Amino acid sequence: MDFSSLYVKEGRAISKAKGSLLIAESIPGIKFNEMVDIQLGNGEVKSGQAIDISEEAAIIEVFGGVSEVDLIGSKIRCKGETLKLPVSIDISGRIFNGMGEPIDGGSRVIPEDYLDINGEPINPALRQPPAEFIETGISAIDGLNALVRGQKLPIFSGSGLPHNRIVAQIIRQATVKGKEERFALVFAAIGISYDDASFFMRNLERTGALERTVAFINTASDPVIERISTPKLALTAAEYLAWKQNMHVLVILTDMTNYCEALRELSSMREEIPSRRGYPGYMYTDLATMYERAGRILGKEGSVTIMPILTMPDDDITHPIPDLTGYITEGQIVLSRNLERKGVYPPIDVFLSLSRMMKEGIGPSKTREDHNNVFMQSYAAYAEGCYLREISTIIGAEALGERDKIYLTNADEFERKFISQGEWEKRTVEDTLDIAWELFSTLPEEDLKLIKEEFIKKYLPKYRK
Repeated sequence: MDFSSLYVKEGRAISKAKGSLLIAESIPGIKFNEMVDIQLGNGEVKSGQAIDISEEAAIIEVFGGVSEVDLIGSKIRCKGETLKLPVSIDISGRIFNGMGEPIDGGSRVIPEDYLDINGEPINPALRQPPAEFIETGISAIDGLNALVRGQKLPIFSGSGLPHNRIVAQIIRQATVKGKEERFALVFAAIGISYDDASFFMRNLERTGALERTVAFINTASDPVIERISTPKLALTAAEYLAWKQNMHVLVILTDMTNYCEALRELSSMREEIPSRRGYPGYMYTDLATMYERAGRILGKEGSVTIMPILTMPDDDITHPIPDLTGYITEGQIVLSRNLERKGVYPPIDVFLSLSRMMKEGIGPSKTREDHNNVFMQSYAAYAEGCYLREISTIIGAEALGERDKIYLTNADEFERKFISQGEWEKRTVEDTLDIAWELFSTLPEEDLKLIKEEFIKKYLPKYRK
């Protein structure tokens, strides 16, 4: 590598070192996010990225960090480009690290193209609204909070809740309903433990899901800067598969809380003025630039659907990370600690969960004609049962009327039969709707006021026999 023509002033390129940050004197022509090579005094060469530039100085984040820096002997070489991901159809079935380098023992990808990991914004005039149902095989999602192609639907979890198992199940089971179309998964693990990384990699390989998956694994021991690049690499791979290979891509990002913590750590290193709870004021914008890479484009057959997973600190849904995510995305799936204590898997809180695009993806020719009616009646019946459950803790179940006892029992059965299912159990949307109808059969027929009469005559079990 030729370091003869470096931007050096009076023999010094680096004026200060702080952790993995190097503060260099102003470098003419350097651009924000530009990649650089750093030659340390001992001859070692490291890669870095310009994360802040001004007329006075340039701040460089070193990948992998630096243990010792000779301020006088070290030099910086600008590469004139941002971090890019080499892409080709061969990225399917591969596992990469947070820098886009293969870690599965396979050879390097022979690139068809190099794509900037920051992506290109979708022309708003060409955006198509999310539509068409994605079947996850999980009743609480497919039946009540449907995932729609082109949507952004996060999962809000808490420490110790089984979000990793749910993610693995979605990766195994997700398909585009009713169409023989090319479907791919892109999975990014951000700042996870070695145990979690091993769990996901074993799961992908054992179930055969790896063949249609592109995985990016960043562990907790990897450099902080790689936690910033990992989700962007995943979204870049997804955009390539969607827009260049005409595939329908589901992107799963876990855990976005670790991404935001890395953002806060870098902001603190740069001595920026903190906003809510110490997070940088631009965190909303930063998250939006990633989440808004989901969508469908007029004239393109492919699509990008995003499911970010984030753990809420102290189960606080008003924490800045879930709060800002909720503003950007089209709903959320919230996991319940109370249901998890009851042994319900997946412990999805159907009252706090919401899919704002659900009605766009269900109904005739998409799922089934009765889906919307079943969705509304299920909520109504479960809500009444939960209300009576609270009342019964005060006055006792014995004081309830016969009708109230029916709804109380129905709420318990709804949690046991509809929400709860096996970790390896894949339900079609028809299976999910039929379970709901079985539960309706225990209620007074005159109470099914949110369902059309024609659907009651067609799907209620007593009329189907």
